[in-house]
Amino acid sequence: FPSKAVAANPVSDLSSPLDLGNCSRSLSLSLCRPSPLPTLSQPYSQGAMNLSGPHPSYSQQYGAPPPMQQVTNQMSGMQIGSGPPTSVGPGYAHHPSTQPPISAAYSSAAPPSYTQAPPLSAAPSQPPPPSEPAASQPYYGGPPPPQQQPFPSAHHPSQPFVSSSPYLGPPSQPQAPPVSQQQSFPPGPPAQQPFPNSAPPPVSQASYSGPPPLTQHSFPPSSQSGPFPPISISPSQYPGPQPQSQPGPPPFHSGPSPRGPVPPPSMSQQQANHLPPGPMQQQQPPQPGMQGGYPTQQNVYNRSILSSSGAFGQPRGPQPGYAGPQYPGQQNYGAGPAPAPAPPAQKRLDPDSIPSPQASELPAVQKSRHRIDPDAIPSPIQVIEDDRVNKSSEPFTTGVKGQAPPLVTTNFQVKDQGNASPRFIRCTAYNMPCTADMAKQHTPPQSPLVCSPPLKTLSYTPPYIVDHGEGGPIRCNRCKAYMCPYMQFIEGGRRFQCGFCSCVTEVPPHYFQHLDHTGKRVDCYDRPELSQGSYEFVATVDYCKNNKLPQPPSFIFFIDVSYNAVKSGMVNIVCQELKTLLDYLPRENPEADSVVRVGFVTYNKVLHFYNVKSSLAQPQMMVVSDVSDMFLPLLDGFLVGVNDSRMVIESLLDQIPEMFADTRETETVFGPVIQAGLEALKAADCAGKLFVFHSTLPIAEAPGKLKNREDKKLVGTDKEKSLFQPQSGFYSNLSKECVAQGCCVDLFLFPNQYVDVATLGVVPVSTGGSVYKYTYFQAETDRERFLNDLRRDVQKPMGFDAVMRVRTSTGIRATDFFGSFFMSNTTDVELAGLDCDKTVTVEFRHDDKLSEDTGALMQCAVLYTSCSGQRRLRVHNMAVNCCSQLADLYRNCETDTIINFFSKYAYRSILNTPTKTVRDTMVNQCAQILACYRKNCASPSSAGQLILPECMKLLPVYLNCVLKSDVLQPGADISLDDRAYLRQLLSCMDVSESHIFFYPRLLPLVKLDGGSLPMAVRNSEERLSKGGVYLLETGLHLFLWVGANAQQELLSNIFGTPTFSQIDPNMTSLPELDNPFSQRLREIIDSFRSQRSRYMKLMVVKQEDKAELIFKHFLCEDKSTSGGASYVDFLCHMHKEIRQLLS
Repeated sequence: FPSKAVAANPVSDLSSPLDLGNCSRSLSLSLCRPSPLPTLSQPYSQGAMNLSGPHPSYSQQYGAPPPMQQVTNQMSGMQIGSGPPTSVGPGYAHHPSTQPPISAAYSSAAPPSYTQAPPLSAAPSQPPPPSEPAASQPYYGGPPPPQQQPFPSAHHPSQPFVSSSPYLGPPSQPQAPPVSQQQSFPPGPPAQQPFPNSAPPPVSQASYSGPPPLTQHSFPPSSQSGPFPPISISPSQYPGPQPQSQPGPPPFHSGPSPRGPVPPPSMSQQQANHLPPGPMQQQQPPQPGMQGGYPTQQNVYNRSILSSSGAFGQPRGPQPGYAGPQYPGQQNYGAGPAPAPAPPAQKRLDPDSIPSPQASELPAVQKSRHRIDPDAIPSPIQVIEDDRVNKSSEPFTTGVKGQAPPLVTTNFQVKDQGNASPRFIRCTAYNMPCTADMAKQHTPPQSPLVCSPPLKTLSYTPPYIVDHGEGGPIRCNRCKAYMCPYMQFIEGGRRFQCGFCSCVTEVPPHYFQHLDHTGKRVDCYDRPELSQGSYEFVATVDYCKNNKLPQPPSFIFFIDVSYNAVKSGMVNIVCQELKTLLDYLPRENPEADSVVRVGFVTYNKVLHFYNVKSSLAQPQMMVVSDVSDMFLPLLDGFLVGVNDSRMVIESLLDQIPEMFADTRETETVFGPVIQAGLEALKAADCAGKLFVFHSTLPIAEAPGKLKNREDKKLVGTDKEKSLFQPQSGFYSNLSKECVAQGCCVDLFLFPNQYVDVATLGVVPVSTGGSVYKYTYFQAETDRERFLNDLRRDVQKPMGFDAVMRVRTSTGIRATDFFGSFFMSNTTDVELAGLDCDKTVTVEFRHDDKLSEDTGALMQCAVLYTSCSGQRRLRVHNMAVNCCSQLADLYRNCETDTIINFFSKYAYRSILNTPTKTVRDTMVNQCAQILACYRKNCASPSSAGQLILPECMKLLPVYLNCVLKSDVLQPGADISLDDRAYLRQLLSCMDVSESHIFFYPRLLPLVKLDGGSLPMAVRNSEERLSKGGVYLLETGLHLFLWVGANAQQELLSNIFGTPTFSQIDPNMTSLPELDNPFSQRLREIIDSFRSQRSRYMKLMVVKQEDKAELIFKHFLCEDKSTSGGASYVDFLCHMHKEIRQLLS
């Protein structure tokens, strides 16, 4: 993290502070008493802390639970200090007892004394394990020694809490002195009147009014004391009804440690629970140079907060009387009447604050526990739901520059007003830093500017097509940018000034039009290129290869007929399906026949070409056995029109399974297969696509022969990266030839063992194709998934022989690209084929200063051949704001797009870097982004708080999902082929696909009334109810989880059987029952499948069945079996990393 800091801008309207306490690397946790806020001139200080010292032991006793009135009085009357930690808790160095003036480095008053407590120097009840220096402690990797565990291990309450993960809440059973015990606290302000439970409280206790008086941070009078000094939950932070008092002590943010050793919270507590909104910090007056005029929505999350809500059962809904937080100048996010207006200074609110349920609503076992409130650390489900409620009703207009669009999970309409639709382009940030120095502060050195719009180049809803005739598209003379809404017409419309390079160009006579009084052309809104963000030009012959109009493309099918392929049933299924599928080849006019020609080849270790000329009565086979020098044995009759040769093609497809039914040939080739298709397209002088159905590792003697290099011993070592690299350069060179011809390859794999996807996938990935993988393919269970993938792959709109170039305005340039393509230079992205499922992600860097007045412009132009053989130019335009304040940079970020970029960056990095280094780099990148915000944009607050920007508060949970993914942190049962397959698959995912891939959607199937979906629940095992049924969507799989105690009526409606034991776990499709619930559930499943590029096979999982392990693998907020952290643990680790950067 750069040591050079910009002028502080404590603008807090974007932030979500989460107080996780003292998340230090070598941690022996202790809690500090509140102390007053430091003055504005003070630097951050973590105080004098002895983080490796022993814990004293305290006796464990319970007092009577305090009445509710006492608890609310205590809460209302307290403020939590944000100064440096003090010497109250064990493990902290002693502070001077004298009280310095408020302008000096501040220390709290004398610690309260317990009458029965041993002195701080007393020996602990258990000898503490030896502590290690922080630098030597690994975060990831093998199991560390107990004192150094990256995250607390579950169910060891007897061990002293010594861990590199901070303590996230009250212990599960802490004991406290009885209420009657004598405790001395400094006198505090009189208790405020608690707000009523039935109405939203007024916003209070949060004001920027200068340095607070000393007494504001002292404890309430001891007459109100419960077992512990209570925490202040400001009404604006904790709206709605208050939880009832619980047995046992309330937890503590500050003050003396509880008596007794502090056990770590159990894993079940940590995995699915969040922290409640923390107390408000005293707000300071703006510093000099502080940018004003923004509401301060700084969400403060505290580590130790009263919470007794369990996580089992149904998700919590908003409580009665909770109207949702109010944002100044913004619409209300809740329902019902708005709270009373707050005074102007009291602006700090918590959009995530969700009241906990009343104690009477909880099961008895949960009333006895103090748990971290699950609904108080940022919830992806709540953010998604809020966005859907607030942004799905009105169309999103793209004309407002710098405006962030709705999330990818929200179904919304788009009104194109000059910027490309977010369905075509999404940015990580819609405010771009004006300077490179500012960008470096915001992001790590590897990506000084993370603004990566994935460019979805084709869609099922194509934009307007513009034809300028023989003259072709209008362009700037200097930079060659295409005519777009950013061009400024001057001199009465006779010339235009380019928005990208400012060059002035003459307007061709046929394109001239007069200007109106505002300087716009009078035909502005009649021309898509002057008013739309996305449109297409018909390209002239000048844009064609060799100045010759292209031929219609061809599809060639290569079918593996080796022993494994025939035995699995794949050959028979493919041949039967192709007979009907050939009627659905892509076409632009649904009424007309497709102009795509087709050809057929079968192969094992030799290749069989087929002549299917229409004049033949039977197809003819020609065998090429010399695979070392591949050639095309026939020209006429190999590529034919489907309608012309239908009878011959159907005869061939009937005969292929019979011809090879008794084959004993097990060896296959692969390189010559691609070479044969390439030669065929060259001979026909056209672009096209190869569909290769392949089953085994190509070990036969031929170009591109591979060896089995699967070695699990290399996993986790520095040599692991070699497993993701191709075995040789043969396929890379072959890819280059394919791209030059416009030959795209789609690979369908049916392996029963290692096939080296990392090498075989090089050609599909480099040519803009796809890889589909069906491990242990069985015709009965996998037929539906394979055929749906094949149908979609053949039918979807395609572009061929494409070149993409990104132009930018002065000051930035495109420097890096991610996706399925080939690049022969630094500017042109070459794609042999592209379709609606492929995304190209672009990274930009500064090469000069940008202006806040003009902003930054980007234009993506894609030149391609349509499936009808027409050459076209698709243009997408995007304008973003530029900002000179870091706070503005964090205001319009989009976390889903950031994660899409980070994951592609990480997945590409493992080709050259050990996976552990990649994971550590990712954590460091995220920590630098959040630390930069904390340092330069957030209001001064306690170092024990994790402060997150409002737009990026889900960054930790999503990043943790990336780090725990099978590619970066595989379990023992994940094969190398699976990891290589997922790595290649993600490289071209768009934002909506990557979102569901990393954070699956978990739906409780309770009520399926009407057309709306039930609200999802968070991905944690503790959100599952034994009496429920849940549907989990991962983007590649669908799981139907059935609880052991599910209601008979529910089971009858879904499965047609009333008992849990009679459900068949091997079913892959639900029975079609005649009841509304069954019909609606099947509609939901069909709807989910239609939204994804891969068909998702349904898997029924019964609770406590062996298949449940696979299901739990996708519950990404829990700790993973491969060692991945739970969400709560990772949030603490992230907080610790941020604090280290800030210190």
